[in-house]
Amino acid sequence: MIHARHFALTGLALWLSACASGPETRKDPTLTGPATGPVASTSTTDKSEQKPQVDAPAAPRSTAGQERDFTRAVEIARRGELSMAETALKVLLEKSPKLAPAWTNLGIVQERQGRLPDAERSYRQALTLDPSLEAAWDCFVRLSARTGRVASLEAELRESLAKEDTVARRTALALALLLQKKHAPAVTEARRALQANEQHVPAMQVLAQVYAREGKYELASMVLGNALAIDAQDAATLNALGLVHLGLKERPQALERFRQAIALRPDFAEAHNNLGALLNEGEDYPAARVELEAAVRAAPDFAAAHLNLGNALRGEGDFPRALAEYERVLQLQPDGKDPYFNLAILHLDLEPAGMDTLERLQKALAYLTRYQEKGGDDERTAQYVKDANKGIDRETRRRERERKEGLRKAAETAAKPPEASTT
Repeated sequence: MIHARHFALTGLALWLSACASGPETRKDPTLTGPATGPVASTSTTDKSEQKPQVDAPAAPRSTAGQERDFTRAVEIARRGELSMAETALKVLLEKSPKLAPAWTNLGIVQERQGRLPDAERSYRQALTLDPSLEAAWDCFVRLSARTGRVASLEAELRESLAKEDTVARRTALALALLLQKKHAPAVTEARRALQANEQHVPAMQVLAQVYAREGKYELASMVLGNALAIDAQDAATLNALGLVHLGLKERPQALERFRQAIALRPDFAEAHNNLGALLNEGEDYPAARVELEAAVRAAPDFAAAHLNLGNALRGEGDFPRALAEYERVLQLQPDGKDPYFNLAILHLDLEPAGMDTLERLQKALAYLTRYQEKGGDDERTAQYVKDANKGIDRETRRRERERKEGLRKAAETAAKPPEASTT
């Protein structure tokens, strides 16, 4: 029997998006969707307050050679050849050390390799060269959140905003607040950014995610509709809309949005994870596994994707690989509790060759106990504990019967007179 599973969906995460960016100057977006009015009109911020300076577009600074080398490095990274991609980016930066998008992508490659301090240095260098580079800000803020330093980054951003108030920095602060679940101040900062530039899509995305987290799905949908009208090719907006559709119980639309996001950005780990989690929920485990394997290739430290991949593998009956994924989650999040719950279900559901039944059930019970000790309160836990104890009792009694039967047969054999030998 396969038990119900935990599925982890993730929101507006763009930290892999820079691999899709190039050194060329971005063209003005074309409005292709329905206009629903400027989001900034919902702001309650005092209009007399000084508005952030709108970031001026960077001057064109790429050459055909730079673009060719940059594209080559990005394609190498997308193939998963990270060491080679890093070498290609470093060679490019030796020739063009002021190419900020290349520094951003170098940081992404280093982050995928688990070299987080190097990645932070690369993101900082990108932002030193181009303080308006949204992809670099997004990568940097999210890295700070994953490494437990987002509070210090918040302080750093506030200090820099006191010196120079820009839309990019203001949006980065809003994201940092969102990732700390400081929803009210995140809304305030996102609205300030939108007052300066009412078509600033990243600020809209932050605002929409706060609304979605607060259950205001219709409002979040309106904000994201504005964002999609400004840039219909923004994968993060489409991923966010997928989450809003889920909140509105619109599963088919959510699946389509996640697929659209992936089509636009094949290395979008969060969209792959979200699609995989929904496919898991529908028990299409082979298709879910494909999406979730893509998620962890793009983001090796993505704990939620590893957890969901473990669930897909469990659904396929692959005990060793599912076990490895859950153990990987514990490496990434030593204080987490959900991996223990899923490890327990794995040991209850599957019977791997070579594993003693009693040992398997005792492990399941131990994992459930650990889950409860860490504060896990899933309502199914009590029933799973009963199932494990019942299985342990049944297996113990079976073994006792076999032991007694063995003793009885041995006694009968010993009581038989020896057969006469013939010559």
